[in-house]
Amino acid sequence: MRAGLTPDRLARAGAELADEVGFEQVTVSAVARRFDVKVASLYSHVRSSQDLKTRIALLALEELADQGADALAGRSGRDAIAALADVYRSYAREHPGRYAAMQFRLDPETAAASAGPRHAELARAILRGYDLAEPEQTHAVRLLGSVFHGYVSLELGGGFSHSAPDSDETWVRIIDALDALLTNWPT
Repeated sequence: MRAGLTPDRLARAGAELADEVGFEQVTVSAVARRFDVKVASLYSHVRSSQDLKTRIALLALEELADQGADALAGRSGRDAIAALADVYRSYAREHPGRYAAMQFRLDPETAAASAGPRHAELARAILRGYDLAEPEQTHAVRLLGSVFHGYVSLELGGGFSHSAPDSDETWVRIIDALDALLTNWPT
């Protein structure tokens, strides 16, 4: 067994690999090649490619939640929406493989213990600037997540690269529209 290999180090290497070649291409074999070790030597740290991908997903969820929390500090209303939305968009651009990993299906117990619930808490923090009680708040959390993820996914897939106006201009308009919608939430 090679010194210095840990589950965390393997997850980070897998995350880097995901950003380079795509999350679907990450396997224990590919990570072993990165460390120039035999695949068998990694199985004392990760159980399978599924386990490795779960660890990458957990890492990505944690990184993005930390960045989101930092961006939201001291912000409210439209500024808070823009801050969190921009973090999602920037993270996806900088780490496309990790962003894809965040969509990896986790078992319920792992998902509950992950940073995933923090993402909903971040959206709820934005909503404190708007007058929404339950169940409307949950609807709004789902809306924010859907818009952020949907736009970022379409943009990453090249969906806006060949048309005007510029996608940055559309992004600002979306933030403005979300603010207007949350301010005038239909009841």
